[in-house]
Amino acid sequence: MINEKQIISGKRKTAVAKLKLRPGNGQVIFNGINYSLLGLFHKLALAEPIRIYENELGEPLKHDFVIKVSGGGREAQIQAARLTVARALLKITGSDVLKKAFISYDRNMVIQDARRKEANKPNDSAPRAARQKSYR
Repeated sequence: MINEKQIISGKRKTAVAKLKLRPGNGQVIFNGINYSLLGLFHKLALAEPIRIYENELGEPLKHDFVIKVSGGGREAQIQAARLTVARALLKITGSDVLKKAFISYDRNMVIQDARRKEANKPNDSAPRAARQKSYR
């Protein structure tokens, strides 16, 4: 279903994650290190899509994921990487059952957050704050 050279990407706030697939045994490499060396919650967040995949389809993962993340903070980087892993699994399988399982577990696993910074208004100092005025 998917070309091995295809890059899958995902965003969270200003963090951008890019994932490359290669044949393997289910390793996840996050910014050059194995994800098992990350902190507990970050490790669990990256493992969530893989666990749901294995529970729903009942087969082990046959690909290695190499993820490079730039921008944003540490949490946003982990969430962007989680999004790319889930999207990659959906592209590999093409399964609607898996997509429904991801969405029922957490919608942000499949659909990236659309919120962005609000633009400044013309002749004003901030998006929401009005200009100060002096009565004296």
